[in-house]
Amino acid sequence: MTASSRQLRLWTGLVGLLAIIGAGSAGVYRLEKIQQSAATLPMAPARRAEFLVMIRCRGELKAGRSAELYAPVVPNLRIAWLAPPGEAVRRGDPVIKFDSSSAQQQLVQKEAALRQALATLAQAVAQERETAQQDQSDLADAKTRVEVARLEASKAEIVSRIQGEENRIDLGVAEQSLKVEEATVALHATASKSRIASLTRQVQTAQADVDITNRRLAQMVIPAPLVGFVVIEPNFNQWPNTRPFREGDNVFAGMNLAEMPDLSTLMMDAKVEEIDRGRVAAGDGVRIHIDALPELDMPAKLDQISPMAELGIEMPPTRSFRAYATLPHPDRRLRPGMNGGMDIVINRIPNAISIPSKALFTRAGKPVVYLASRGGYKPIEVQVQARNPDEVAVTGVAAGALVALADPAKVEPVK
Repeated sequence: MTASSRQLRLWTGLVGLLAIIGAGSAGVYRLEKIQQSAATLPMAPARRAEFLVMIRCRGELKAGRSAELYAPVVPNLRIAWLAPPGEAVRRGDPVIKFDSSSAQQQLVQKEAALRQALATLAQAVAQERETAQQDQSDLADAKTRVEVARLEASKAEIVSRIQGEENRIDLGVAEQSLKVEEATVALHATASKSRIASLTRQVQTAQADVDITNRRLAQMVIPAPLVGFVVIEPNFNQWPNTRPFREGDNVFAGMNLAEMPDLSTLMMDAKVEEIDRGRVAAGDGVRIHIDALPELDMPAKLDQISPMAELGIEMPPTRSFRAYATLPHPDRRLRPGMNGGMDIVINRIPNAISIPSKALFTRAGKPVVYLASRGGYKPIEVQVQARNPDEVAVTGVAAGALVALADPAKVEPVK
């Protein structure tokens, strides 16, 4: 063997020895790194329970039914008092009061006009009664004169011819006087009837004015149509300085002044992403969580899903579907407008082993978890059955096993 061959073999052996030493050092460093991070990694137990496959969406609470409070059909309205916004009221309690001084003054005037009309009508009725009695008396006298004249005319055969002609003339005059009296009685009756009818219409008009004013006074107070609280609407008459209605504002008839949501009909109005629309259906179970009350976990049912997608205002634009779930027993602390989340349950896996989503990692293209073992972490290959936003259902680990919530190889060692 030549000197050059021995030198080549020497260098080859030296390079191999250095490679072995480097690989061993890397393994030792990795083992030390894992062992040093063992005390700092967060852990979570794998648990056995029913696994819920869920789709998570966001939304807000809305009332399924609300009572709108409108200004009554009364001229010259001015708000005198408003129930404090957000204050609980009972059904029938006053929530809005209007200034009634002008209506009270009008009522006094209308009642005075009604009394005057009633007095005038009573006077006309009395006068008509007196006139009718006098007419009946005059008519009876005229009939009596006719009968007397007829009796005298019947004596024409036993009296002189001249006397008989005079009696017949007196009969004709009496009959004409009777006809005139009858016409006078009819004229008086017609005139009295017309005058009384006119005065009666005046009384009815005055009474209608009084009734209208009383109804307006009754509408000066708007009661609560249901149990809840009052939401005051904005007064757009103050544009551009729009603000909610308040005491002293003048309002027009029919204006929407306030709203009272029915708290017994609260529902979650959430947005389902377009990609998830085909996986949900009406009747699916849901679990509702409210941001302001995280301790509440409210089960419900998905009532309906909008048939049309809505274009969002985000950039890039997104499409989503509205999903509604009514709360069967809403908490008394809940209010419309509260933000929250809704988890739609699309499948249930009984007796599944579930781990937190943060405990699942990928190694060599396969899902693994890291189990605590002898001061370090051992990668265990698992099979994923289902996922939800927080947990993953897997097979390959036992219930109660502690899994790491961080990748040991990527955790900086403790110095």
